[in-house]
Amino acid sequence: MAKKERQPKWLPDVAKGNYTAAESYLALVYPQAQSANLVAALRNAELVRFKAKDIFRASQLSLLGISNSRVEKDRAQIGDGEPLSPLLLVRDAANGKVVVADGYHRLCAVYRVDEDAWIPCKIV
Repeated sequence: MAKKERQPKWLPDVAKGNYTAAESYLALVYPQAQSANLVAALRNAELVRFKAKDIFRASQLSLLGISNSRVEKDRAQIGDGEPLSPLLLVRDAANGKVVVADGYHRLCAVYRVDEDAWIPCKIV
């Protein structure tokens, strides 16, 4: 388990630009109309919390190393006490996993700090 560092702080809501990034990513995975509907649903979803390790397990993604510049930037932000934007997640029941629509690098940075950290998310 990673050494405990300063715990991440979180913005009270998702940064607006993250919805645009989520729609761009989801348009690669789903048809355009479906990705737009998913983002609209994410905008209206309530914030919930999941542990970093559980999001990784459900997403089936690989952990990016700290040599990744975005992960390093997000870890520095955590170390400086700057708040991060919550994650945007989509349940993909057909494939039995969770799609990280936005926040993959933040998820990796938080996991490196504390795999048991609670992460605020919107999920549909």
